Amino acid sequence: MRRTVLYPLVALGAAAGSLIFGDPASAHGYVSSPPSRQALCAQGKVADCGAIQYEPQSVEGPKGLKSCDGGNTRFAVLNDDSRNWPATSVGSSVTFNWVLTARHATSTWEYYIGSKQIASFNDGGKQPNATVSHQVNLSGFTGRQKVLAVWNIADTVNAFYSCVDLQIGGSGGGGSTPTPTPTATKTATPTPTKTVAPTKSPTKAPTTSTTTAPPPVSGTAWAADTLYHVGDVVTYDGKRYQCRQSHRSIFTWEPIYTLALWLPV
Repeated sequence: MRRTVLYPLVALGAAAGSLIFGDPASAHGYVSSPPSRQALCAQGKVADCGAIQYEPQSVEGPKGLKSCDGGNTRFAVLNDDSRNWPATSVGSSVTFNWVLTARHATSTWEYYIGSKQIASFNDGGKQPNATVSHQVNLSGFTGRQKVLAVWNIADTVNAFYSCVDLQIGGSGGGGSTPTPTPTATKTATPTPTKTVAPTKSPTKAPTTSTTTAPPPVSGTAWAADTLYHVGDVVTYDGKRYQCRQSHRSIFTWEPIYTLALWLPV
């Protein structure tokens, strides 16, 4: 049974204003790939995440924290390492891609493994693009590691936080189901049978199959560089979404990644 989610109207109004008028006070963003913990929740790849699955871009808190939830108790599930978050397999370097549902003047982007800062990028207060990418060197680290990615805002005391689970130089978490080995079967030697003359049977009228194809999913397929209005319905990856904020779409703002803009229906 689908649950109805009530999204705070105040947050929606603030985010919509930032998307249309460029107000920097309501900036939001998160690491979309390799998928951060909030991205995995938004995609439904990790169940029972709570509120974060509907607003993965909202993990905001004071600068200087080292927690996945940014000090926000509503998103405390992101700190729970016992959930065995799927880890993305990578080599000695990785490119982190951020999706910004609203842009904001930026001071720095920081990446940590444990207490060690492994990379920092200084934007000097510039306004970033809607998507931001950083290539980070992972030399010196192997195995399963949790990377904390931080987006420090230039003109506020806050930052946005994303934790990304990686398997450096090996296979990712979650495991795989082994393929069963087919069992050989013996073929019985056929027993000779007597030939019986065929008998005529009444001719039956052909039957018509009652199986019908499922109805097509309604809605137009989502596309980049398209102006969407509140209430518009699109399809993406076989699912239907309803627009909750007017905006012009861009690549990487697909409905599965930007639940601030699209409501699953």
